Amino acid sequence: MARQERAEVTRSAILEGAARAFEKAGFAGTSLSDIVGEAGVTKGALYFHFASKEELAQAVIEEQFSVWDDVPALDLPGVQTVIDLLHGMAEQLQASIRVRAAIRLVVDQSSSTGANAAPYVKWIDLIRNCFAQAQGRGDIRADVDVESAANLIVGCWTGLQLSSQVLTGRKDLNERTTQMWQVMLPGLVPVRRLGRFLPEGTGRSALMVGAAGQ
Repeated sequence: MARQERAEVTRSAILEGAARAFEKAGFAGTSLSDIVGEAGVTKGALYFHFASKEELAQAVIEEQFSVWDDVPALDLPGVQTVIDLLHGMAEQLQASIRVRAAIRLVVDQSSSTGANAAPYVKWIDLIRNCFAQAQGRGDIRADVDVESAANLIVGCWTGLQLSSQVLTGRKDLNERTTQMWQVMLPGLVPVRRLGRFLPEGTGRSALMVGAAGQ
């Protein structure tokens, strides 16, 4: 195995071990020794890839955005893009320990500098951009403030996934996501265009998660 390939394998093992540790105990409750134990690497190997626990936590937090990589509709963003992205996140939260750990780190606001707003801002910006382009095509009502709509959706879905985690271990998260869209779409989309969009998603997200696990 080439040196670069070995380094990537080790880095992936560290991220996986960190995700298991962070998901169980959060940022404050996890030590570097816990991560080393979960990852099965030496502290030297960990420090070769990550200078601190904070840097490693940030790398885990970024894992939640992997759901963006395989959504072709991001090239022509719109209402269905946002629906499918949230369903993709729902599926990733059930399937990927890295994404679960990322969300726990963000929700716990666990960092040495306090609350980490950047992931929320990143999601809000993406959704606002999708809605702005959809509004330009007439798929979002002209009287809708797309900035406010993006903030509302991120806030609602954050609460939705937390309540789903507590009540069912997120087993019903896709169903709850569908229900959210069934309630919200009539307030966002002109009546004549509602039939264009599937609140249950197009099914692309399920294919995406399946491919990621292969």
